[in-house]
Amino acid sequence: MALSLSALGRSKGIARPHGTAAGPDKGVHVATEDLVALEAQARDFGFLAKRPVDRLLAGRHSSHRRGRGLAFEELRNYLPGDDIRSIDWRVTARSGKPFVRIYDEERDRPALIVVDQRMNMFFGSRLKMKSVSAAETAALCAWRVMALGDRVGGFIFNDSDIDERVPQHSRAAVIGFAGALAKQNGELAADLEVERGTGQLDLVLEKVAAVAHHDHLVIVISDFEGHGPRTRDLLLRLTVSNDVIAMLVYDPFMLDLPEKGEIVVSGGNLQVELAMGHGKVRSGITDFAKRHGDALLAWQQELGLPMLLVSAAEETAPQLRRTLGQLAWRQRRR
Repeated sequence: MALSLSALGRSKGIARPHGTAAGPDKGVHVATEDLVALEAQARDFGFLAKRPVDRLLAGRHSSHRRGRGLAFEELRNYLPGDDIRSIDWRVTARSGKPFVRIYDEERDRPALIVVDQRMNMFFGSRLKMKSVSAAETAALCAWRVMALGDRVGGFIFNDSDIDERVPQHSRAAVIGFAGALAKQNGELAADLEVERGTGQLDLVLEKVAAVAHHDHLVIVISDFEGHGPRTRDLLLRLTVSNDVIAMLVYDPFMLDLPEKGEIVVSGGNLQVELAMGHGKVRSGITDFAKRHGDALLAWQQELGLPMLLVSAAEETAPQLRRTLGQLAWRQRRR
């Protein structure tokens, strides 16, 4: 679908995807039933554990903590404080020194899905709004986690509210998560006046860090607008003892700007008209987008944080199968 510059002006800088045969709201907002229906498409992808293992997410995962589970890890010398029940008496008798058998405790890995529904996500130039792509990505991940045997919950946030959902393993819980997500998504509108603070992303990550002390799967779905040093520090804190995946939702408009015409952009109450035929305007927008993207993708190397791209100009489910499949392939080669 081609970008309509006049639609940009009418919508205060929000590029709205054109209506389709499915209805004028298709791609602009998403309903609970749309997110529930994605259960059928939540297949053929998984989430790898942080440590190398022989399988994808399958409901139970090797923990970072030691315990008396089913997966044997090593045989070593007895140390003061070891549980005497772990002593291998046969090896001890043969060697004359006490040895213990160490196991990896197998545990459920609850998932926390963090979904951005701030006003900055209400932008889309071709197929759908970034907010819709984020909501679909979250629903697909939630359905997949539940199908593979783990509990799922998360945080849905906009410019003023944060809705926390405690991890549970049930269809009802995922449907409730989808309903809360659709509610915040439906509140987004071009004429919505909000206080656009810069700290909401960090605030929700602080709440996530307070819950995910260890052995969680944390999936952050956002365009990461307003990120800064604090955002980086919080993500680093989460990656120390959890499996963290960041999904960067973007719209290709910034990568392929129109060569002529005017657009109206808005940061809330203030609106500015930009002449796209002006070279300095185009290069300024392009440079900003490139700096933003480069800074986020650098976290991949700096923090060891997978940063997966989700385009609002493509269908969501095929992208997830492709990008998460590539992530699994890369981690297996390490």
